[in-house]
Amino acid sequence: MSLLPKQNPSSMAEHSTLQATSPTFWGGFLETFKGIFSDKGVLLLLMIAPIIYGFFYPWPYSTEVIDHVPVGIIDYDNSNLSQTVVRYASASPQLDTKRFLNEQDAKRAIWADEIAGYMVIPSGLEQQVLSGKSASVSVLGNGGYFLLNKNVQMGFLKAVSTVSAGIEIKKNVAQGVYPVTAKANTQAVPLQIIPLYNQTEGYGAYIVPAVSILILQQTLLMSTTMLIGTWYEQRRHMSSIRGWLGRISALSACSFVIGCFYYGWAFELHHYPRGQNMLGSLLFLLIFCPTVATLGCVLGLWFRQRERGMQILIFSSLPMFFISGYPWPANQLPEFLQIIRWLIPTTPAINTSVQLNQMGASVSQISTGLYALAALWIFYFILLLLIRWYTTMKQHKTIS
Repeated sequence: MSLLPKQNPSSMAEHSTLQATSPTFWGGFLETFKGIFSDKGVLLLLMIAPIIYGFFYPWPYSTEVIDHVPVGIIDYDNSNLSQTVVRYASASPQLDTKRFLNEQDAKRAIWADEIAGYMVIPSGLEQQVLSGKSASVSVLGNGGYFLLNKNVQMGFLKAVSTVSAGIEIKKNVAQGVYPVTAKANTQAVPLQIIPLYNQTEGYGAYIVPAVSILILQQTLLMSTTMLIGTWYEQRRHMSSIRGWLGRISALSACSFVIGCFYYGWAFELHHYPRGQNMLGSLLFLLIFCPTVATLGCVLGLWFRQRERGMQILIFSSLPMFFISGYPWPANQLPEFLQIIRWLIPTTPAINTSVQLNQMGASVSQISTGLYALAALWIFYFILLLLIRWYTTMKQHKTIS
């Protein structure tokens, strides 16, 4: 009679399966590649979805610069001067003007989204200007749309400034000043505005390169958690450390290809600033992709289900972007968010990518961002090892 304890055949099969799953680096690498291309959901999220985003996400911003913003003008003065201001405002490519009889009608038009703002020319404006008194016009815009509001203010500002400069020149000429000197005196210190890195000052060139990094992160995170969650359900998730490194490398390689697609083709297609430091951008991807893939493996083991990761992560994209420090100054965030935001790869990644690819920064200038990503990769990998150790111990206890 045997004195050895009897074991459940299913537990023995499970134990042997766990031991045999991708024990080597290349075993994990090839197993992951096979899993990616045999799972339609993972393949769609990891490879196809980012490509589709690269085509269609920038499309609404294709015009780049907003012009012909509908605005209103209320002219209470009805003088030659006020008519000149109206003509200059109507000639501005930024504005599409419409006349109103009173301010209340203009306000109702704003509430109905018919106009984005209006200018009020007060009664007696010409008399005040001719008598040398201080005179002004009022410009009101809808602050709910900051881009439209900017165009309203800048369009009216240029029109009024041009007319004011003409009046000043005429006064100086009347006092005996030569026309050339009078024109030069209207702006003692000439102002020349030269936009850097985003020469068209377009919204698409500002937002798309940053959001592209968020798209890379979220698609890699969701596809990785889906794949690892599937393996967990099938009891194929366990592997050696070298096997996990192979899995991370395979997932990173796929995301790296998509990153090169964005840098080398998508930004070129939409004429965004790009390629200022391409070698630095590739170095960034070599660090960023494994960092995100490792976090995805951690979350996959944590969620333990195929769909759970996508259900949770799909709602995290917008908060991650806003706390990254790109659309809103990080020092204006609550202190709690200023701390936890550094646990997310996009926090150092978005600014590092933009500075390298759009601004042409050197690697030494953005080394802090690369160090932060490398530190996150080490942190995530330690978490992965801890979860792997805990899961292994739990499996051994269950088997025994």
